[in-house]
Amino acid sequence: MSHFIEQLAARLGQQLKQRDWKISTAESCTGGGLAAAITTIPGSSAWFERGFVTYSNDAKVDLLKVHRLTLDTMGAVSDQTAREMAEGALANSKADISISITGIAGPTGGTPDKPVGTVWFGWKMRDTPVDTMVDIFNGPRHIIREHAIRTALEKLLALTAAQQEVGNNG
Repeated sequence: MSHFIEQLAARLGQQLKQRDWKISTAESCTGGGLAAAITTIPGSSAWFERGFVTYSNDAKVDLLKVHRLTLDTMGAVSDQTAREMAEGALANSKADISISITGIAGPTGGTPDKPVGTVWFGWKMRDTPVDTMVDIFNGPRHIIREHAIRTALEKLLALTAAQQEVGNNG
C-alpha cells in the first residue's frame, strides 16, 4: 500500500472522528483493499464500523441485499449495483456513511461496453440519496485496484469535508 493512500486514509479518519461518524465499506474488485487501507491507521476502530467483501454475485445478494434482477440485467459492474451495494452496506451496519466499489480489475473480464479498468463507486450517507460515479483506470490489475482505493478515499474526503462545511454554515 502506498504512503499516499495511507495519508488519505488518515485524513479521512480525522474528518470522520471530527463528525463522530463511522464508515462501512462494500468492496468487490478491490477485495477489501479499502478496508485494509483504513484499518492501517491506528485508532481506526473509532471510525471504521465494518467492511463487506462481496466478490461474488451471491455475496452481494446475501450480505448487501443487491437485487438478483439488478445483477442479471445490469451486471455486477454498473451504476445500479454500486447504488445497491452502498445502500446495503449502510442498512446492514451502524455506520453513518458507506462506500461501494465494483469493477473489472483484469487482466480479463472486460467487454467493449465495460473494458478492463471500469470501476463504479457508490456513496451513501444516512437520509441522503446515493451518489455514484464511474471511472476507467489504465494499467495492470494491482494499479487499477490501487487507483480505485485512492479514488474512493479522495471522494470520501471531499464528501465529508462538504458535510463539515454544511454543518458549520447551518
